[in-house]
Amino acid sequence: MKASPTALPGVLVLEPRVFGDSRGSFYECYRTDVFESLGIRCTFVQENHSTSSRGVLRGLHYQRRHAQDKLVRVVQGEIFDVAVDIRRGSPTFGKWAAETLSAANRKQMFVPVGFAHGFLVLSPSAEVIYKVSDFYNKPEERGILWSDPELAIPWPLQGQAPVVNERDAAYPRLSAASPDDLPA
Repeated sequence: MKASPTALPGVLVLEPRVFGDSRGSFYECYRTDVFESLGIRCTFVQENHSTSSRGVLRGLHYQRRHAQDKLVRVVQGEIFDVAVDIRRGSPTFGKWAAETLSAANRKQMFVPVGFAHGFLVLSPSAEVIYKVSDFYNKPEERGILWSDPELAIPWPLQGQAPVVNERDAAYPRLSAASPDDLPA
């Protein structure tokens, strides 16, 4: 497994070693000892599977308490995956990192606790699987507005308005988020 750092400490882009022959291919997408050797020392307790069509934008999500490390990968299609540092007092507070993840490139993104996460579907459809280190807890669900001008994330919208649900469209800008809702 190759790990590439991003501009945000702890956010990693992971590329597995793929073995292929005339039958197809094989790779390990997760292995505890390998991840530990890369500095990823969390226990994943839940795995989620999301399906979306082109232009769907999900995020930017996090949980206040019961915060989650996330390991994100795409098994069909392609997404623009984003992590935003929302840790109060962090030298990279409000900064973001992004990577195109796809079934073809097999890249994964590790998003640690303290970061909001979101993605935009670039292909006609996409299936995203992500492991998390704590259980989903609806009362603790929070988010940052995906289009926050202070973040200035260059979502590759290709002239189209994204498909965003009401909850995601109503999240505050990072500067307007309650300090009690942001991790220290």
